Amino acid sequence: MSTQGSVSNAQRVNILVEAIPYIQKYYNKIIAIKYGGNAMINEELKMQVMQDIVLLSYLGIKVVLIHGGGPEISALLKKVGKQSEFVDGLRVTDRETVDYVQMALAGKVNKDLVNLLQVHGGKVMGISGIDGGMIRAEIKDERLGFVGEIKQVNPAPIMTLLEQGYIPVVSTLGCDAQGNIYNINADTAAAYIAGAIGAQSLIVMTDIAGILRDKDDPATLISEVTLKQAKQLFAEGIISGGMIPKVQCCIDAIHRGVERVFILDGRIPHSVLLEILTDEGVGTMFLKEETDK
Repeated sequence: MSTQGSVSNAQRVNILVEAIPYIQKYYNKIIAIKYGGNAMINEELKMQVMQDIVLLSYLGIKVVLIHGGGPEISALLKKVGKQSEFVDGLRVTDRETVDYVQMALAGKVNKDLVNLLQVHGGKVMGISGIDGGMIRAEIKDERLGFVGEIKQVNPAPIMTLLEQGYIPVVSTLGCDAQGNIYNINADTAAAYIAGAIGAQSLIVMTDIAGILRDKDDPATLISEVTLKQAKQLFAEGIISGGMIPKVQCCIDAIHRGVERVFILDGRIPHSVLLEILTDEGVGTMFLKEETDK
């Protein structure tokens, strides 16, 4: 055996040994991962995310994958000649559009992710917020049509799948008692679902590094934020624009009982494993109170 090979193997063993405390911390716990939008576009990165999720499940960590699919919805609407219209960042969803949203999310996107996870050896089941009446919703704003505001989350369908050893893959659609189907913002749905299933952590994957004190300088990444500090960052204008709904999702999840919420840069290879199984961390962590240093 060559020296180079021995060193390489020793390094591999060290990496595994150093991960033990993190595996112990999360063993048999639930981690919710919100995945969607631009973080899903790069096929190589998508494959790595699927590998990370399957690995975590083999380590005894219960992973729930919650996904959106805005780009896929827009592409489908364009293909059928229907114009996408947005109000305050939310897609206007008339009765015809909600059918296409359902086709894209519960159909193509959900089953593509299920298939990729299975290719890597995962035991997977794809469901939507409609199944089992999981996400009960009502109209959020008449101007938006069938865009839903969540009224209740029934965790039973997800918990049943976790108990049977599945990785649930959840598309963010909702319904009401009359059978109307609603398009639900995936970040909002992730916060509600993570709280309802008692997730220890929620990971929100996006295409930015996290919260930057200076938006043009990655070196100013804020690695840890309490709810009190987040309020101050809003007041200072550091959290602004497209970051506002992401951060609000994190805050909502903390209020719903999730211990830690992470905004991760989905452009970094294996960012989920780096955050969960190492000291390094690659994004911003939200928590209720300051941790002991």
